[in-house]
Amino acid sequence: MEKRTDGCKTGSSGATALDDQQDVIDAAPTSSFKALGWLERLLAVWIFLAMVIGILLGNFVSNVGPALHKGKFVGVSIPIAVGLLVMMYPILCKVHYESLHAIFAHRGVWRQIGFSLVVNWIVAPLFMLALSWAFLPDKSDLRSGLILVGVGRCIAMVLVWTQLAGGDLEYCAILVAINSVLQMVLFAPMAVFFIRVIGHETEGGSISYSVVAVSVAVFLGIPLGTAIVTRVILRTLAGPEWYDRVFIRFASPWSLIGLLYTILVLFASQGHAVVHQIVSVLRIAAPLIVYFVVIFSATLWITYRLGFGYALATTQSFTAASNNFELAIAVAVATFGPDSDQALATTVGPLVEVPVLLGLVYLVRWAAKHWSWKK
Repeated sequence: MEKRTDGCKTGSSGATALDDQQDVIDAAPTSSFKALGWLERLLAVWIFLAMVIGILLGNFVSNVGPALHKGKFVGVSIPIAVGLLVMMYPILCKVHYESLHAIFAHRGVWRQIGFSLVVNWIVAPLFMLALSWAFLPDKSDLRSGLILVGVGRCIAMVLVWTQLAGGDLEYCAILVAINSVLQMVLFAPMAVFFIRVIGHETEGGSISYSVVAVSVAVFLGIPLGTAIVTRVILRTLAGPEWYDRVFIRFASPWSLIGLLYTILVLFASQGHAVVHQIVSVLRIAAPLIVYFVVIFSATLWITYRLGFGYALATTQSFTAASNNFELAIAVAVATFGPDSDQALATTVGPLVEVPVLLGLVYLVRWAAKHWSWKK
């Protein structure tokens, strides 16, 4: 048996899906830009254009914002919900579900999971709580919105960032599933404790478990269940080679198309608020930027020093830095109202997260190349 730096083992009979993903990453950092397709290479440009077009639509086309907010699906506007589902489905189709049992058989993966639980459910929420008080001591409503963002662990966009950075999608799917279950149990009591007990906001006590459970079930359950069914049926009927060579090649671009569509809709629906409440938006953005950069950088540095492989360390870092903005928005709207400052703060979350984490994608690929981080 051969020991790997991440604590997992491989056998002579063949590599697991985790090992296959690692082999791809071993070669990726040396030609990070060339490894990207044209859509990924210009993603920063597309995202910038989507943001600009969204803001212009929200401010110069009458009733765009209210129209996008009319239809609601588990507390999130239907156009945004559609974008999230389209964004997640192709990525989840790539996960090797048939090999996950082999990954869990390795003791090293439990070390990874334990590390992730500490960072995601202790360090990150407490750090966001501290930042909210440091940056917004006089704005309890905005502070409550930031706390909701910090408590929600990401189950959607983290898959996009992990894929773009060359992380481990199998391991990312495991963390997403674990965080989803824990969110149903921990989100409500943690949010109530941070907002009501520490922040003395009496409204925080009305945060509902049912809202959390339904949001997680929809935004993870629907794309995950559909992806598993698709993978099993198509691989059985058409064969694994056709599935990887034809279907995945066709489906892959839709993930980034869904991301761009979601960004455009987000900025269009909130463009008016962004422009007309610019001071509040900037005050919310400041702690969010610090949060994303510090949590990501600290996690990446620690995992690098611990000898985690590039793919696993990258996945850990993006999972720790990303947040479940769709859940935070849903809870804020259901608890405090759609026009509340809490809802504004949760909406600014993804507006800041998208460009910052996209920049971190390019940064981590650059770092991997210059650190010769291949294992």
